[in-house]
Amino acid sequence: MRLHRLEVTAFGPFSGTEVIDFEALSDAGLFLIQGQTGAGKTSVLDAICFALYGAVPGVRNDVKGLRSDHAAPGAAPRVVLEATIRGRRFRITRSPAWERPKLRGTGTTTENAKIVLEEHDGDWTGLTTRIDEASDLVGQLLGMNRDQFCQVAMLPQGAFASFLRADAAERRKVLERLFAAEVFTRVETWLADRRAATHRQAEALRARVADVAGRIAEVAAAELPADLPPEALPAWAAEVAAHHADVLACAETLRAEATAGLAAARAEGEAAQALAERQARHTQALRRREAFTERAEERRRLTSRLDEAERAGRVVGLVRQARRHAEQADRSRRYAAHLRRQVEPLVGADVAEDVLAKAERDRRDEIAALDGRRADAERLRRYDAERARLAEERARLEPAAADLARLLAELPDQVRACARALEAANVAAAERPGAQRAVETAERRLAAARRRDRLDDLVVQAEDAHRAATDVAQEARDRVQALRQARLDGMAAVLAAELVPGEPCLVCGSPDHPDPLASHTDIPGQDEVDRAQAEADHAQARREEAAAEVARLRAEHAHLTGDVGDTAVEALAEDLENARAALESAAARAAEADRLAFELSRAEERQDKARAEHDQLADRLARNRARDEELAAERDRLAAALDEARGEDPSLDARVARLTREADALREAVEAERQAAHAGQAAAESGEVAAAALADQAFRTAEEALTAWLEDEEQGELRGRIEWFNREEAAFRDQLADPGLAAAAAEPAPDLDALRAALEIAEAVHTTVASAAERAARRRDRLAELRADLDAAVRAWLPAAEEHRVAEHLAGVASGKSGANRLGMSLSAYVLAARLEQVVNAANERLARMSAGRYALLHTIDKAAGDRKKGAGGLGLRVTDAWTGQDRDPATLSGGESFITSLALALGLADVVTAEAGGTEINTLFVDEGFGTLDEQTLDEVMDVLDGLRDGGRAVGIVSHVAELRARIPAQLRIRKGRTGSTTTVMV
Repeated sequence: MRLHRLEVTAFGPFSGTEVIDFEALSDAGLFLIQGQTGAGKTSVLDAICFALYGAVPGVRNDVKGLRSDHAAPGAAPRVVLEATIRGRRFRITRSPAWERPKLRGTGTTTENAKIVLEEHDGDWTGLTTRIDEASDLVGQLLGMNRDQFCQVAMLPQGAFASFLRADAAERRKVLERLFAAEVFTRVETWLADRRAATHRQAEALRARVADVAGRIAEVAAAELPADLPPEALPAWAAEVAAHHADVLACAETLRAEATAGLAAARAEGEAAQALAERQARHTQALRRREAFTERAEERRRLTSRLDEAERAGRVVGLVRQARRHAEQADRSRRYAAHLRRQVEPLVGADVAEDVLAKAERDRRDEIAALDGRRADAERLRRYDAERARLAEERARLEPAAADLARLLAELPDQVRACARALEAANVAAAERPGAQRAVETAERRLAAARRRDRLDDLVVQAEDAHRAATDVAQEARDRVQALRQARLDGMAAVLAAELVPGEPCLVCGSPDHPDPLASHTDIPGQDEVDRAQAEADHAQARREEAAAEVARLRAEHAHLTGDVGDTAVEALAEDLENARAALESAAARAAEADRLAFELSRAEERQDKARAEHDQLADRLARNRARDEELAAERDRLAAALDEARGEDPSLDARVARLTREADALREAVEAERQAAHAGQAAAESGEVAAAALADQAFRTAEEALTAWLEDEEQGELRGRIEWFNREEAAFRDQLADPGLAAAAAEPAPDLDALRAALEIAEAVHTTVASAAERAARRRDRLAELRADLDAAVRAWLPAAEEHRVAEHLAGVASGKSGANRLGMSLSAYVLAARLEQVVNAANERLARMSAGRYALLHTIDKAAGDRKKGAGGLGLRVTDAWTGQDRDPATLSGGESFITSLALALGLADVVTAEAGGTEINTLFVDEGFGTLDEQTLDEVMDVLDGLRDGGRAVGIVSHVAELRARIPAQLRIRKGRTGSTTTVMV
């Protein structure tokens, strides 16, 4: 990839549009990006990375808002990058999401991120405007993700100084971001999960085996061996089952003997009980015969009374029927005479039955004629009711119509007055948006002025803290240099103190030590030097933090001063109060306009509603009056016809009711005469039948028959008592005639109590023995079921246990926690260690040149200090010092030594990542900061190495503010910062 042109607008510290010609800078091969701290040197690299990947490197990507704070409110942030990737020239125009002012009203709205990807093929041709498609295409062409690109094309020296001194865990995080080791990590995770899953499965199946074995022990009342493995439990269960089979055989033998004894006792008892029952039956038969003989007269009386009642029952119904007919005939004659007396005023006394019938027919005919007039009467009543309702409605509607007429005369003037007031209020309320903006501007300026005044004190405090931190850092650095020099000066004495007679010297190799050097001063130890270096690093970090804080506070103060100038806080506060007062006045006028608009709307609605209601009432009144006139004419016609029809009766209904009563009375009189004749004839006939029946059943009078007669329940009671006598006689005669009972009575009585006691003893023995046998059989059957379950459980456990053993072994080897892994390295760590070894080999080629052959990086598989986890080895780094022949911890390197080592490591890592990504050629790369720690000779060596990176047309950009580099590198991109933002200048 080769950069040609970069254009940034409202991005980072660049408030306007800045164009950087990388073509001119790349022609020089080596160029410098220089400027003051905070001017925006790193922001140039951020813009390149953002154009390619839509994000900026490292932790800066977590900070939202790439738009410049110095840019004008409506200026859109944008980055345009022209670059050649794999022989194809592209132009990428990308904008981040940002908040822009609304086109209407106040406030802001979100503008989404955008991209335009174009390719130059004689002319610019658009490829896509979709962010995902553009990112996929750029990623495929570069062959690397954002982290890899930032590591290869933008060498972050500071990050690699941390990488050089990091522990294994931090170093692993960096390598995992750059190399595709996640597949091996997933393998480790999968194996660990598989180990856990197989362990849970095996333990669950083992628990199942233990559960079944425990139930076998519980059923058999045996003790479960605690030391038996699962595969040996089936044999133990078979032994327990065999023991209980023997117990069952013994119990079955005892049950057979008890069954035989119980049968014999039961048979003897049943025979004695049967004899005693026969003897008791014979004795009872003798007693029943004696009692029957004593009640013979009672049996005769019952039989005679039942015969008399049966004869009476044959005639009593006829007697009662004759009496009912006589009574009915008498009632009919009296009722007919009563009705005859009632109708005498209508037809006269002693008239014939046909005269009564004709009088009834005459009245029925007149009623039928009057029924036709009932509908007219009902219509007359409805007409009267409707006219009353219409009168009530007129009395209600006429006042309401008058009120609406008066209201319609008043409302037009009210509507016009309200409209004039609303128009005046709207004109006054139009000033409100301007007043609101004035208040917001005054509030912002007042807050800025207060912060500006506060920053005056904060800047002074920060400058004092920076000076103090600078003094402390310089003192700590001087002490480190003094300690290291003292240790180097006394190194010979240290080596001499470690010489052992007969063992070769580490320097010359001789086993003889004739005159070892002795030191007369205290030589600082390496621990003391390390502590001093740590203190110096801490002090330097505090110094840099203090410097950054001073720069931040100064920049903020300059920004605020540019916004509000030197205006006093009191004056701005007074401006704010005036603006708020103006806003309140405009708001009050706006509220008045809203109220008037509401009142106008209500007045217009009332006018429309009143007009509609008045029209509706007028229409209803007209229809009411027309209907009333129509009903009055029809009512007069019906009333005349009904007066003629009712005659002398008060009303038509009254005349119909009178005629109906008279017709009904005549009809009842005729019917009563006929029923009285029929009842007399029936009474004579039933009297004759009853007399014949009494004579036939030998009764002299009807009263004699009624006295002898009994109800069915009473007759049934007599029959039941007679039948009991018959059954009782047959029963004792049959028993006394039975030869078996007679023979049993001749035998002695049996001892039933003794026989029952013997039977109870035999039953108890049988129950006890049978229960024991049944329990033994159930235990045998249950043990057989549990043995089958145990065999199945063991068969299921064996393959699961073997699978867990294999999974545990593989997971332990892959994680480095198994003794079978001699290196003690996890699989992913082993892969990353191989990559780190490649990086170290590539880094040493350049480190040897930059350190004049003194230093070389050494990759070790040992754990870093503090790493106690198994499998954490394989990512160790040491530094070999050719001058001392010792391996050193990277933390012991000085600032300049750390820089060249970190730079060599970064360049080596860039080579390996490039090869990993498919050999994508990066023709423009950047080295960020760190040159201020180098002495002149080391700087020359580093510059030679960087100059060598230009082979093959590659361009190298150095990001630094070191003054000496400005003299060494003529091609420069200069960045200057100011109150309104930073600007760029290309110097070739």
